Amino acid sequence: MPRTIPYAAALILIAFAPAAQAAPPEGFEQRVEALREESGAPGIAIAIVEQGETTLAEGWGVRELGERAPVDAHTIFATGSTGKAFTVAALATLVDEGRLSWDDKVIDHMPWFRMNDPWVTAEMTVRDLLVHRSGLGLGAGDLLFVPRSDLSRKETVERLRYIEPETSFRSSYAYDNILYIVAGQLIEEITGKTWEQYVLEDVLRAGGMVDSTSDYDTRYAVENRARPHARTTGALRGLGPNVVLDERDELGRNAMPAGGLAMSATDMAQWLKIQLAHGAMPGGGRLFSEAAAKEMWTPVTPMPNEDWPGDLAPTNPNYTAYALGWQVQDYRGARLIWHGGGVFGAITLVALLPDQDVGIAIMINSEEAALRRGLFYELLDHYLGFPANDWPAKWEAFVSQRLEGGRAFLAQRDEQPADVGPSLPVARYAATYRDPWYGDVVVSERDGGLWIDFTTNPRMEGRLVHYQYDTFKTEFTDPSLEPALVTFGLDARGNVERVTMEAASPLADFSYDYRDLDLRPVKETQE
Repeated sequence: MPRTIPYAAALILIAFAPAAQAAPPEGFEQRVEALREESGAPGIAIAIVEQGETTLAEGWGVRELGERAPVDAHTIFATGSTGKAFTVAALATLVDEGRLSWDDKVIDHMPWFRMNDPWVTAEMTVRDLLVHRSGLGLGAGDLLFVPRSDLSRKETVERLRYIEPETSFRSSYAYDNILYIVAGQLIEEITGKTWEQYVLEDVLRAGGMVDSTSDYDTRYAVENRARPHARTTGALRGLGPNVVLDERDELGRNAMPAGGLAMSATDMAQWLKIQLAHGAMPGGGRLFSEAAAKEMWTPVTPMPNEDWPGDLAPTNPNYTAYALGWQVQDYRGARLIWHGGGVFGAITLVALLPDQDVGIAIMINSEEAALRRGLFYELLDHYLGFPANDWPAKWEAFVSQRLEGGRAFLAQRDEQPADVGPSLPVARYAATYRDPWYGDVVVSERDGGLWIDFTTNPRMEGRLVHYQYDTFKTEFTDPSLEPALVTFGLDARGNVERVTMEAASPLADFSYDYRDLDLRPVKETQE
């Protein structure tokens, strides 16, 4: 009798143990390649870790369209905002050393740091920088580094004082990138090393990640790197065939702490192991403490739950929150720690199922959102023991419907603009216009028309073509940039007193935050 009690208890434990398979789905490699070809993605790399072991680290396709060099386990991909967790890990090493606390006031380490509100300046903590509750609006300040910038990191942080909040401090969630730039500058202020140096030496290399890079110059010297691609030749981004993009257009160098890493599948597998082991490294030792690991996954800021329609509804969570560089939610009742990433021409997704001891990373060198999401949920279902579901097909149907809706919107809007205006001769619109946080936008007369130059973003320039009334549309020389509608507001005397903008496409990435610009003429240059 005494032996039957532990045996029965063992049966109960087995019955209620988390469902986790021993390997990726059967035939998964062939399925990835078939889906890649069907989607038009040039290349993809995937890493999977289970119970501390790498069960998949592989690449499919090519690094660049028109070239034969294949993607392999060591090909580095731009990983976008999944890099925020690495900035957090860098800060965690400083916390472990006693040089910093998560609840230290930022101004105590950077006395020159300023937000728009003096009270917020005084109260902003390191934790506040990382959890999207500052009061700034969605993507506030992103035009300071999207798609590129010649501002230094410190200059970018200094412009924060001019960005007005949308909500009160710590009252709601709104995703931002600019405060991760502050976090990167904070690392430099404390250590004397740039974010690039510190993350490379004290996080990536210290953690056994040998392929990855933290700066563009080093990345561009790596032959085995994936080039960015996007569909930019159709009526709106996402339509038409994939084309190779200029690598310089992914993200401004000032914004690297918000998402500037390039990583391989092999290195991603190492990162997943460290995360699942709460900071312990596979070969022994620690990258960061267990206490720091706990902080990273502890929810801080409640987020709105996703509300996907129709066939995608089973993916909707019951709860969602932002922790330190990670999003925390459930998937079909299982705890899920994850983060997406995207720069122009590349998307990534990194996910952890802590209770199943499984980690997944997906990297694509184009913007195939349906492929990324579809494979993600297919793998989640596999490791959680749910029946197979053709998630890639369902996500593709959703994305296609969304693109068609955007195309139809543009066609209807542009079908017959009002044949009115402009109110002034073109020369009267030419001037330097200034926004307090962004800086100068120059409108000049050229060849009998107007030309616009976003001076903070090199090579972000092009023609202004009249649309209707006193609104013009940009025709950038770089077709990969999202066009803007530019409206000149006139005073009672017929002089331009204000310029406002909005993205021309209803599907434009939120980082094109034209809507936040409030441009006023610089008087000494206005004719």
